[in-house]
Parts: sequence; structure tokens; C-alpha cells
Amino acid sequence: MKIAIVSDLHLGYERFYDDAYYQAKEALEKASELADMIILPGDLFDNRSPKPEVLAQGMKIFRDLSSKNWKAKVIDYKGEKKIYTNVPILAISGTHERRSEGAENAVQLLNLAGLLVDISEAWAIVEKDGEKIAVYGIGGISEERFRDFLKGKNLKPMDSMFNVFVFHQSVYDLMPFDKNFIYLDELPDGFDLYIDGHIHSRVERTVHSKPFLIPGSTVLTQLKDDEVAKKGFFIFDTQTKKYNFVEINSRRFEVVKINVTGKTPIQVANEAESEIKRIISGEDKPIIRIVLVGSVDKGFEQADFELFSMVKGYEGKAIIEISKDIEDKEVESEIESLRNKAIENISIREFGTGIFLEELNEMGYKLDVSPTELFDILSSEKSKEKAINKALSSIFKQS
Repeated sequence: MKIAIVSDLHLGYERFYDDAYYQAKEALEKASELADMIILPGDLFDNRSPKPEVLAQGMKIFRDLSSKNWKAKVIDYKGEKKIYTNVPILAISGTHERRSEGAENAVQLLNLAGLLVDISEAWAIVEKDGEKIAVYGIGGISEERFRDFLKGKNLKPMDSMFNVFVFHQSVYDLMPFDKNFIYLDELPDGFDLYIDGHIHSRVERTVHSKPFLIPGSTVLTQLKDDEVAKKGFFIFDTQTKKYNFVEINSRRFEVVKINVTGKTPIQVANEAESEIKRIISGEDKPIIRIVLVGSVDKGFEQADFELFSMVKGYEGKAIIEISKDIEDKEVESEIESLRNKAIENISIREFGTGIFLEELNEMGYKLDVSPTELFDILSSEKSKEKAINKALSSIFKQS
């Protein structure tokens, strides 16, 4: 049997509203033509309470899908909910659909309408020509709860079937930011295929020597470097154990990094404009993220490198975002001089405390940590990041 894996549709995503709808529609229509069943690992909608017109978008897409002549059927369901169709379109709720306990979410509504089968905390068995696929899903829950929740389930695969485990969580092996994120080797053993949503870029790994797949979102949302690849979905063949990625017509996205070091604002603007012209050539309104990196030379300020007026001229031809990851040499030099010597016979401590008092008074500073304590923390560290982290830690600890 062939399984289509389509994830993170984010219907109703405001920034790229039309893209979200048309790209989800194309992905699911293609999936229904190429596969015997479809699995959706969460975030079908971008909002936990979609507007009626957005909910209608989802209902229209899944109504058309469910009306097709599917040879594969859901023959068994083990869960607390009731299902109203045997069409092999299986979905779990994601973090964007999560609502308070007892409140129906959008995926549950589609289940109640008989347009798909909600397998959040449930088993569904799909059969075609004697072959049976057992699929267990866990809808997106808080990261700190997921590990214990999984242990409590003590999941075991079904005998004499191809078993699929579907979830919607962050994974530490892919995003090593928080120890609450699940590790791949903590996922239940014995399944033949592992599917995750939530992460918007494509991932192909193995878990317990079996395939672990994340198709990524069908619409661009976060404008990150790892989202430049084409959008689409996976088709997995349970007989050959092979899979392939099917691309859809998604808007082109490019990240352009421009180093400002040693350059004037005009030079940077010209370089950015040249890149924009290159990308929009022959493209239908691509998405471009321009990132300014490096250090601003003395005589210039970060504000001198604003590209708004230049970018405005390309409205209607491209969607352009500007972000900065640049340092100001002149400001850094002034800070360094404050750390290493007195200014006009005033000690660094006195000078710094005076600045803090003046600035914080203007901002209505009311926390218990004194400016003197904060300055001591900041001036004791060579690393800006360490100093800021210590200062913030002190503020929140004492306030």
C-alpha cells in the first residue's frame, strides 16, 4: 500500500493566506491520486479557533477528497472518540489546533463531519486487498508532558500488520534547544514507520532502524534558511519500504546574506537591489529575505543601512523582508573604552552608574535590582551575551 504523508497545511495563515489554501489543496489532490491512504500529522489549521471561512476551506478540500472512490478503507478504530467515515484520510491535531480540555478542535470537527478520521490518541486500521496498516497517533501536546505521556501509553505495535506511529512534537536530535524535547530513541520501538509534523522543513532520518519522516509544511511560514527547498509531501510504499518526495507549486523563497563590512550604505543598497532583480527575473512574486551581516564601519550607524525605500519600489513584484545581524564598530569601540579606562577622570563605575540612573529613570525603572548591581554584572563580563544573560537572570530572580 502507498501512504501519502502531508503535514502542516496551516490553512488560514494570514501572511500567505492564498498560498496556504492553494498549496494545501494541490498537495492533497496529488496525494489522493498517488496514494492509497493519507496521513496528516497535525496543524491542518493555523489557528486553534479558525474563522468560519477558513474552516469552510478545510471542509471543501476534505469533502472533495472523501468523495473519491478509495479502495482502501478504515476497517477498525480503537479510541475514545467515534468516527463517521471509513475513508482512509487519517489526521491528528497539532499544536495550532490544541484547545482546552473538553473543547472541540478543528480536526475533531472535520472528524464529526465525516470528512476524515481523527487518530489523536487512537488506533486506526486501514485495509486494502488483504494488506492491513495499523496507525497510532498522538496529537500535539506540551513538550514537558509528552515524554511522560508516551511512557504511560506503553505502546506496542499490532501483530501481522505494517505499523505507523504519528506524532506532532519538537525532537531534540533535530532541535537541541530544550531538554524537554523528546529524543528519537525514546519513541516506542517496533513500528515500521515514524511520522512527525510540527517542524516546517523536510527531514529524513531513522528511528530504531526504521524510517523517520517529516515532510515539512506545505506553506512557507517562518522564512528560515532551511525553508528554501520546494514544498511537498512524501509517498511511502509499504511493500518496497522506499519513499519519495513529491514537490508542489510553492512560491520561490530565497535568503540573501549581504556583508556590510567595509561598505557604504549605497553600496549595500545597490548589492541588495541587484540580488532582488536576479531573483524576480521570470518569477511570480517570490519571497526574499535579505539578511545584513558583518560590522558597520566607523562614521556609519546601523540606521544608515535601512533599505525600506529601495524595497518599496518592488511592491507587487516580490515579498521582501529585511533583517539585520550586524555590529556597530563605533559603539563597540566606545564600550571597550569605558571598560578599559576612566573618562575625564571619572571612574568607569561612577560613569556607568550615572548612565544607568539617567536612562532607567527616564524609562520608569521600578525593579529591585539597583543600577549599580546591574553595571557590576555587565562590566565584569567580556562577552555581551553572558553579561546580558546574567543581568536578566538577576532582574527576574529579584523582581
